Amino acid sequence: MSHIAVERNRRRQMNEHLKVLRSLTPCFYIKRGDQASIIGGVIEFIKELHQVLQALESKKRRKSLSPSPGPSPRPLQQATQPDHSPIGFESVGELGACCNSSLADVEARISGSNVILKIISKRIPGQILKIIAVLEKFSFEVLHLNISSMEDTVLYSFVIKIGLECQLSLEELAVEVQQSFFSEPVFLNEI
Repeated sequence: MSHIAVERNRRRQMNEHLKVLRSLTPCFYIKRGDQASIIGGVIEFIKELHQVLQALESKKRRKSLSPSPGPSPRPLQQATQPDHSPIGFESVGELGACCNSSLADVEARISGSNVILKIISKRIPGQILKIIAVLEKFSFEVLHLNISSMEDTVLYSFVIKIGLECQLSLEELAVEVQQSFFSEPVFLNEI
């Protein structure tokens, strides 16, 4: 009898916790009312909040690096780049690379047979077209793109498939995407 009461209490607590989770999560993250859908929606919402947090931290970091409010690049002190370069490069183990500047932070990581590419920058009109043009130029195929923004900061999260003709390393990919922030604007009729 006591086992039944304990199990009933556990289910009641689980249902209460699920109600709280559901009330804290925007409705479009939860497709159905079953437990698995609620938990899955909460996971997606937390991932999105984590990306927004990363974007805000990056914005704060960029503000501390750039003394002027304008978007002009400023050299970062990195041992792997000459002093005149506006880009800092960092290898993140054998499965990832980062390339940062005062305009954007670029991170590329291997995930299975794909590459996860995350870019945090100020909102720049036409920048997404320049990034996609770079990816297509080097035989990458965009499988998924998620764009999150807060105020003037934007986070682009790509899942990209590596084409057979692609000869770029992760480090080179991160640098090429970073370079797109310093190039001329790309317009739809030019692609």
